[in-house]
Amino acid sequence: MSQFILAIDQGTTSTRAIAFDRDLTARAASQVELTQHFPQPGWVEHDPEEIWSATLKVCRDVIEKVGGAVNIAAIGVTNQRETTVVWDRNSGAPVHRAIVWQDRRTAAVTDALRAAGHEEKVQQTTGLLLDPYFSATKIAWILDRDSGLRRRAESGELAFGTIETFLVWRLTGGRSHVSDVTNAARTLVFDIAKRDWSDEMCALFKVPRALLPRIAKCDAHFGDSDPAHFGRIIPVTGMAGDQQAALVGHGCLKSGMAKATYGTGAFLVMNMGERVPHSVNRLLATVGYETRQALAYALEGSIFSAGATMQWLRDGLKLIETSPESEAIASSLQDNGGVYLVPAFAGLGAPQWSADARGAIVGLTRDSTSAHVVRAGLEAVAYQTRDLLDALKADGASVQSLLIDGGMTGNAWAMQFLADVCDVEVACPEFQEVTALGAAKLAALGVGRIKSLDDLPPAKTRARWAPKMQPSAREKLRAGWSSAVAGVLATADAARN
Repeated sequence: MSQFILAIDQGTTSTRAIAFDRDLTARAASQVELTQHFPQPGWVEHDPEEIWSATLKVCRDVIEKVGGAVNIAAIGVTNQRETTVVWDRNSGAPVHRAIVWQDRRTAAVTDALRAAGHEEKVQQTTGLLLDPYFSATKIAWILDRDSGLRRRAESGELAFGTIETFLVWRLTGGRSHVSDVTNAARTLVFDIAKRDWSDEMCALFKVPRALLPRIAKCDAHFGDSDPAHFGRIIPVTGMAGDQQAALVGHGCLKSGMAKATYGTGAFLVMNMGERVPHSVNRLLATVGYETRQALAYALEGSIFSAGATMQWLRDGLKLIETSPESEAIASSLQDNGGVYLVPAFAGLGAPQWSADARGAIVGLTRDSTSAHVVRAGLEAVAYQTRDLLDALKADGASVQSLLIDGGMTGNAWAMQFLADVCDVEVACPEFQEVTALGAAKLAALGVGRIKSLDDLPPAKTRARWAPKMQPSAREKLRAGWSSAVAGVLATADAARN
């Protein structure tokens, strides 16, 4: 009997595959880095063909490591969310590069819709806010490049998908055009209460219904892989967007449990139970997961630059050679010297939601050094997380303990600072690839390997950090951060006006 679940984790900076055994322990993995394209300031694109080729490669590598496709029971897929692909249904060829979730080219469109008074209705229907982060305005931008594309979309010749939909289309040889509820919930054309496409939102954002995929639960049978890819048919039985997959991977299955993932961006997600939540503090209401047995909505706060800030310090400013160096640099300083880095490289996400904001380093003096800038980059992640926690609390959802994952959790100094600034205990699991683990759990559920997500034991903890900072020191640091963000927002407002 096939013993492994193959999880595909297609992220913003890499594509990986991991094979999990019957106990959902990782046994083999493969990863390929993904090229980032920046055709204009504020624009970010990926090559869908590169993503597909990398997906095939990492899957085949892992399948070989576990003894062949005969040993794979099912496939689970998780993905960077909101990233938008439109392709020809006959040839399967994309009509444009994928427009990445970080991309800000449609900021003027969302600004105009907000100015026209549409945001309240959009939030009421979708749980989201008007921001170029989401898929709908990306779809319209692609179609409006050429009147022929919009005509073809309306006649059903083209297909839209976020990355999971594109990958399943390719995996199944074009037989399955399908998404899951968690990814559909990030498009701006999804009715979060009905958990189906909204005709009203499609009309508002000029998204033809004929483009859209079928929506399924996270443990559905999404299709079967074409035997030409791996030598035999393998069912795809699990799917969730990366942050929701991480929620499942951490085991945040009860209302009030929360996790934060620190990758390219940072995303704090809290399970809010079976009722649709509403935020008055500019957080996002979304679907946490939906299986045949359970439904959980969530509140989410999105930070656009976390690991991306460290990449910029490394590749852009060349202040560090490797990201791990930042831990020793930050800990070598007694304090931050009054230096703050606001990493609004792609605007600011929650709770400010300013697409026009641009990054800034403030508080520099003659005594400031490159070490202060590096430390400021790490500190910014903690300050932004605290902003999200404050918004959650104002919405009536307090976090007592925060489960974390992602590359930045390897920096013990940054995680202690996170606990200090947020004034919560921070806990990190032994196994860090919780996003892939979540996809594997859903696929195992979908293929009948487990009866319930609750059947699985909680993840083992690798490290915990408890807050140690004095309240007066914490508030002084936060006041400096708030002042820096206010300056960035004032500059954005002045430029816009």
